[in-house]
Amino acid sequence: MGRIGISCLFPASWHFSISPVGCPRILNTNLRQIMVISVLAAAVSLLYFSVVIIRNKYGRLTRDKKFQRYLARVTDIEATDTNNPNVNYGIVVDCGSSGSRVFVYCWPRHNGNPHDLLDIRQMRDKNRKPVVMKIKPGISEFATSPEKVSDYISPLLNFAAERVPRAKHKETPLYILCTAGMRILPESQQKAILEDLLTDIPVHFDFLFSDSHAEVISGKQEGVYAWIGINFVLGRFEHIEDDDEAVVEVNIPGSESSEAIVRKRTAGILDMGGVSTQIAYEVPKTVSFASSQQEEVAKNLLAEFNLGCDVHQTEHVYRVYVATFLGFGGNAARQRYEDRIFANTIQKNRLLGEQTGLTPDMPYLDPCLPLDIKDEIQQNGQTIYLRGTGDFDLCRETIQPFMNKTNETQTSLNGVYQPPIHFQNSEFYGFSEFYYCTEDVLRMGGDYNAAKFTKAAKDYCATKWSILRERFDRGLYASHADLHRLKYQCFKSAWMFEVFHRGFSFPVNYKSLKTALQVYDKEVQWTLGAILYRTRFLPLR
Repeated sequence: MGRIGISCLFPASWHFSISPVGCPRILNTNLRQIMVISVLAAAVSLLYFSVVIIRNKYGRLTRDKKFQRYLARVTDIEATDTNNPNVNYGIVVDCGSSGSRVFVYCWPRHNGNPHDLLDIRQMRDKNRKPVVMKIKPGISEFATSPEKVSDYISPLLNFAAERVPRAKHKETPLYILCTAGMRILPESQQKAILEDLLTDIPVHFDFLFSDSHAEVISGKQEGVYAWIGINFVLGRFEHIEDDDEAVVEVNIPGSESSEAIVRKRTAGILDMGGVSTQIAYEVPKTVSFASSQQEEVAKNLLAEFNLGCDVHQTEHVYRVYVATFLGFGGNAARQRYEDRIFANTIQKNRLLGEQTGLTPDMPYLDPCLPLDIKDEIQQNGQTIYLRGTGDFDLCRETIQPFMNKTNETQTSLNGVYQPPIHFQNSEFYGFSEFYYCTEDVLRMGGDYNAAKFTKAAKDYCATKWSILRERFDRGLYASHADLHRLKYQCFKSAWMFEVFHRGFSFPVNYKSLKTALQVYDKEVQWTLGAILYRTRFLPLR
């Protein structure tokens, strides 16, 4: 008899056999073997019935497309078949401030259906590891020696060239996209670095690499690419096939007079790093502005683009709001907060003749540090001594002015324009500090609940530092949580809460924020959105 191989959900090296020749032997096996066979039989049954249940629930989907999409995500860890001539490749080098990383992507030929986008995935080597390599320092370090940039980046390109089949090099697009580190350089230095890349790389590599493939991208572009990447992995760009999908009515930009189309609801993203905070979400309806000045500002914050493989197809036209706020990241916010404490304390001492914070015995009482922790601020040769009081509510109240909110309508942090969010029909993912704040210490990452979060944050802040240290030493927090995280968790919890609810005006009862490190167990980089956006018309060439 034949063998039943279950390879769609399990590694290729796992095989299960059912053979009549082997059946009588079961009587002679020990109990452990019987249990193993029973578990495997149950797994086969579970897989069969899950398919049947899905078919029954989504009866119109005759090919169980929802289940197929689930399997596609589960099996998105298989090694890339480099012998398949129908597989295409693309390379993106992310030149960040601290280092550069190369990502290699791959996809089959487009199926010709205008409803569908390219099925882009990270390339995986024979060990199923993503084809990624990182080098240091950042490319901006070569600002005064641009002639060395090509040599600096060559290891990344050699790495990619060895993994992309040689016959595919000429048709494989290469994009070198530079972010924050390069943005702060003078334009002349940026140009010199890019010119060196554009001159030297075509001499040594056969990739598809034109003048527009090396550039310094704006924060807005980076935010759009991140939004595209996450929604692509979530499957939000797929054509609607079932009434159970969460949907929105969309006025396509440029054709507002036409009837609105209905399509899947996309997810918004919130990302709080060390220095900046970013928000990006789709604006499905045409927005009105309070003034012509506000309209001008909005134009710089709204991005309109077509992800479809045919420019005439409008169902993949999106209008996305992207805003980046420098100084609103967790570490930068703490620095601003400490600068204010230092300046105010020095001034108050001078005016009132006090000695607050000048000695450990007379510390400045900081509500944003855990109870009884000792810390200090040093500036210009002077030291202000701090002691934590762990008062979460007072901490929140103290940092509210740092939001720089205004009384104008439709504004967020720093008084920046923010189009309305339909809170009842929206979903957001919070990354970086949104995840670390909820998970590393409080262990409540995932679905965000403001009431539970504030209670956990209050309890943490009010716990004595000695007890927190003891818990840390016993390994009760996330493995990557360090003492810096423990020390500033109280402040960052309050900061995240205020940015989300006061800065971006999300109601306290908002239930559709998920804090995450990965999506479908994958770290989703903005480079995925970049390759999807930049290669979308390639199938037509």
